[in-house]
Formats: sequence, structure tokens, C-alpha cells
Amino acid sequence: MRRRDFLYMTGVGAAAGMLPAMPAFSREISIAEALTPVDVKLKKRMADVALNAAKGKGATYTDVRIGRYLRQVVATRENRVDNIANGESYGIGIRVIAAGSWGFAATDKMDDVSIARAAEMAVAIAKGNSKLMTEPVKLAPQKGYGEVSWKTPVEVNGFSVPIAEKVELLLGVNAAAMQAGAKYVNSNMFLVNEQKYFASSEGSYIDQDIHRIWPTFTVTKVDAAGGKFETRNALSAPMGMGYEYMRPKEDQKIKGGPVTLYKNNYDILEDVKEATAHVDEKLKAKPVQPGKYDLVLDPSHLFLTIHESVGHPTELDRVLGYEANYAGTSFLTLDKWESKKFNFGSKEVNIIADRTTPGSLGAIGYDDEGVKAGKWDIIKDGILVNYQTIRDQAHILGLKESQGCCYADSWDSIQFQRMPNVSLAPGNAALSAADMVKNVEKGIYMFGRNSYSIDQQRYNFQFSAQLAYEIKEGKIVGMLKDAAYQANTQEFWNSCVQRCDKNDYRLGGTFSDGKGQPSQVSAVSHGSPTTRFNGVSVINTGRRLG
Repeated sequence: MRRRDFLYMTGVGAAAGMLPAMPAFSREISIAEALTPVDVKLKKRMADVALNAAKGKGATYTDVRIGRYLRQVVATRENRVDNIANGESYGIGIRVIAAGSWGFAATDKMDDVSIARAAEMAVAIAKGNSKLMTEPVKLAPQKGYGEVSWKTPVEVNGFSVPIAEKVELLLGVNAAAMQAGAKYVNSNMFLVNEQKYFASSEGSYIDQDIHRIWPTFTVTKVDAAGGKFETRNALSAPMGMGYEYMRPKEDQKIKGGPVTLYKNNYDILEDVKEATAHVDEKLKAKPVQPGKYDLVLDPSHLFLTIHESVGHPTELDRVLGYEANYAGTSFLTLDKWESKKFNFGSKEVNIIADRTTPGSLGAIGYDDEGVKAGKWDIIKDGILVNYQTIRDQAHILGLKESQGCCYADSWDSIQFQRMPNVSLAPGNAALSAADMVKNVEKGIYMFGRNSYSIDQQRYNFQFSAQLAYEIKEGKIVGMLKDAAYQANTQEFWNSCVQRCDKNDYRLGGTFSDGKGQPSQVSAVSHGSPTTRFNGVSVINTGRRLG
């Protein structure tokens, strides 16, 4: 299996476990090269070579993806730079249907002969696969769009910002933490630019320029006397934006609570100073007393619970068992959807899938099958009403078109069903997080992602947070440690009783969500407002048996 995406770096902290490695076909490039795009006329000509070669060998359908994937990582620790890398991966992937079956081939040799040879190989593979198929591929209809384009609406291309500026910022973050007593600190910045060209035998020629950014850090303090340590990670969100995300704006901050929170602009220096103070509090915090609590979950935490307990179990390929060998199945079987009355959650629970939200990781113009981005309900007033599908799955649900959930992480990866943005809608009534807390008698207020586990059917789970605060009689009375909640998915979402309004709505997300064999990664956002769940079981993860 080839190496993928980002170089794994010692000292990247929490970020490291979420990032795979740089593609085997990638090469180091200069910033000037990164900022020079491939001419769209050249991409169309290469796509036509592939389309014509595949048709000539008997393909009844062909799509071509020409991908140029740029990745930059800047990694620092304390007063030093650990790693700087600029990588480019460039090639062409060709997928066909021939004799009713799929075939795929790819090459990084971009001359006409090599492209035609790859197309012919894809057809030969499809014909070989057809001998083993039980039924032919059924594709949902899709019109061709002609020559169209889409770009992430960035204000500042992150690759155009000098490395020296990024290094200075990150070392400044580290210095601020060390000056405030941190024992260890690492900070990192990850940038991705996917320049993707899609062409199909149905008449689409789609040019897209997609950007993502993720700044993060981890601060650690040690209690020398007791030998214990605590950490706090950044409360940034990975975003589908340019470097403008790194330019702080006061109107994009939520203040007044125990934690400063961020919307579409992030203040990493402010966050690291607050994080260092939080670590002091965590070292002195009292252990949580196990029991039932009303939970107030901030979007910086709730996004991961949405991802694991709603996003993954509503992937149709997982429901059908295609992911069973690697990442499990789903308790949300087709019979539950067919009943049209399966009670997934309370009437407060409205979960929406979309590929259009500005600034989100999943925002695109078209997916990797040339389907235009859209939006649809998955859970409506607590009832399961839909899944996530691609073109060869749509007929299973009786849909007339795909929902646009097809993605491949590289030109040499075959595209398959991947999660769109999956988000909890805000409440309609005016409600701030502060007002929500006022009505909680016995509760815990949680921020940030931390350790978690969930079973192979996405049903039973446990989640902890970066920060947890005790609520008594409507007031935040202090920090808690070792708090994690346990539930099953249906029980948890049926305990949802209240959502803050759209002014509190924010995005969280994962930069590298793994799936498939060979494994691929994708980036996806999950929006939500601060949300209340009543009577949830909380355990103390610091307790030892015996």
C-alpha cells in the first residue's frame, strides 16, 4: 500500500495521529511552481485522449480525473522548526464501464501514449472484472455540464504566504506558551490545494480549485511534585478557506464564557495563551463524580460525536456491508429507513447533509462523478429519512439522481462514497449558550475533541473532551477532569432537548477521515450550535480498579 498525503512527524502531537503521509508519487516543489496552475486547455486535450481511447476499446462510460494535489506542512516544537515540506502529486485516473463492470487505471506519465495506454488498461480490467460480476453497474442519470469551473472563494491563497511568516507565527505561539510556564509545546500548519479536472463521456469538463487549511497546537504542563501532566489542544477548526482564516477578527469571536471560541477567523496567539492557563486549571481540577448529568456540548466538541454517530452510520456503503472488513457496518439498516418512522433522535434533531456551506471542508462545486453539489435531510424531526449515496447506489434507494458523495483522495485512487458535511441544524428560537447554561441544575459543559471509542455498528460509544466545566444551579462553578460520557447513538440523540440559535452555529471537522481498502482520506466539516442533552451517563476515566 502506498504512503499518502502528509509526512508523519515526530512531535506533531495530537495532529500527528490524524494525518497520513506524503504520496509516494509526490515531489518537492518551490512556491513559485505551486502557484503556477496547469493550463485548462491542456487538461481538456489530455482528457479527450483518454475518453477517445476508452471508447475505442469498448467502454460504454468513461470518466477522467486529472489531479494536481499540493500539500504544505510547517511543523515546530518549542524554539525550533521540526519540518517544512511542499509537495506536489500530479497524474491522471481513468474509470470506465465495459461489459457492465467497472475498471480503473492511472498514470503519472502525462503524454498521449501513456494516457491512452492507461485508458485501454482500464477497459481491459473492466472486461476481466465482468466475468465475476453478479449484476451490471447501474448508474443514476447525470447530464453533462459542458465546460464549467468552481473555486473555493479564498481571499488569500495560503501557498502565497511566505514560509518565513508562518514559521514566525508558529514560533511566536510556542514562545507565548513557554513564557506562561508550558513544559512542552508544538504547533503546526497544514495546507492543501486540490486542482481537479473532471471529464466524462456524458459531456462534462469540470475544472475545480479547492483549498483547505488547519492550524493547530498542543500545550503540555507538568506537575513536578506529583509527576502528572495535562495538555490542551488548539480549539481551531480545519476549514475550507485560504490564509484569511489566520487573520483574527473580533466579530468572529464568542467571548463571555469560560473559553474564547472562534467562527470564520482564528486567533492562534490568543488561543495558545488561554490554553496554557487552562492546563494549569486542569492540573488542579477535581475529578468528576460519576453519574447522570445534563450535558451542554460546544460545537468544538459535538462535531466529533456527529461525525462518528451520525455521519458514518448513514453512509450507504457502510449500511450495505461494503466497509465491514475495515471499519464496520451500521445499525441504521435499510429496513429502518423503509419504515419511514425509525426514531433516531428527539424532534430537536435535524441533521442535514451538504456540499455547499462556504468555508466548510466538504464544500465543492461538483463531486468526483461530475454531480453538482447539493443539500438534503438525513434526519428530519428525529426520523431517519435518507442516507449518503453515489451514482451506482442511487437506485437502491429509488433515487433518480446521485446525492454527489463521490470522492477520491488522489488521481491514482478510485473514487467511492465519502461523507459530505453532516451537520445539526441550529434552533429557531433565540438562545445563547450562556442562557442555556442558566437553566441547567446539574450538568457539565464540554469543549474540544479528545479520546473516544465507538463500536463496529456505530451504536455504543464513549467521548471525552479537552475541557469540562461543572454546572450547578445554572452557574459554571469550576473545571472537572477525567469526564467522559457513555451512551448508545439512539439513546443519546433522543436525549437532545435544546439547541442554540444560528448566531452560535460553528463548524468543526476532521482533516483526514480514513476509509476504504487501500485506505483513503477525506476532509469533512460538521456544523452545530451549542446543544443540550439531558440525563447522560458520565464516567470517571481516571479511576483505577483494585
